[in-house]
Amino acid sequence: MELKNKVALVTGASSGVGAQTAIQLAQNGVRVVINYANNKQGALKTQQHITSLGGQAEIYQADVRDQQQCTDLVEFAVATYQRLDIVINNAGYTQFVPHHELDLLSDDVWQQTLATNLLGPFYISRAAVPHLAISGGEIVMTSSIAGLTAHGSSIAYCASKSGLNSLTKTLAKTLGPQNIRVNAICPGLIDDKWAKSGWGDNWQAAKDYTLAHSAIKRISQSSDVAASILAILIGSDNMTGQVIRLDSGLTL
Repeated sequence: MELKNKVALVTGASSGVGAQTAIQLAQNGVRVVINYANNKQGALKTQQHITSLGGQAEIYQADVRDQQQCTDLVEFAVATYQRLDIVINNAGYTQFVPHHELDLLSDDVWQQTLATNLLGPFYISRAAVPHLAISGGEIVMTSSIAGLTAHGSSIAYCASKSGLNSLTKTLAKTLGPQNIRVNAICPGLIDDKWAKSGWGDNWQAAKDYTLAHSAIKRISQSSDVAASILAILIGSDNMTGQVIRLDSGLTL
């Protein structure tokens, strides 16, 4: 896809991977809608970064767990820029629950995790389809190697990302006739505030394990994940339904 003058919606773009993706898209001439749920200051910071570079960006608050808010978010993007070419389903949620602590995996943890990581991407994608079909657009899911392995911040998180990977494939097959591509990127450990906060006192141990067992002794930054998302967008329009690992070879 040629990115210049396209329009992208990035969910969860107030920090981390979402913010970096919005910035890198704007640097390539894409007009961006920055979605956030709670962190308005972070969204404004992302917007200000983009406008300081001469790019165009608008912010919009929406909770992707809510179907109507997802529809309103997509309609805002189209009303603002008169088109929609790219959707980055990046908003995510987890609580760190040790896998053996089954009793701590409450209904609330399950519902919050599945609603954000699986239902939200479906709601956004469904609302975007009529607009993406006009120009032959693309959806990229921010998934995780937790959806491909038995390791992750919680069993609920692993299940949600596994479901997201399946959604990527089924949507790719379903939407292919409308010339809409759907792919997913599956990062491993990311060296950012979200991961450090979640791992807490175990952060250094998680980092050491990743470095010791990866083929490439390197841990991704948010900007690395964003660059991989852009690589998917810029690459061949024949690629769809792919679930791509970005883990420095940890899961080889």
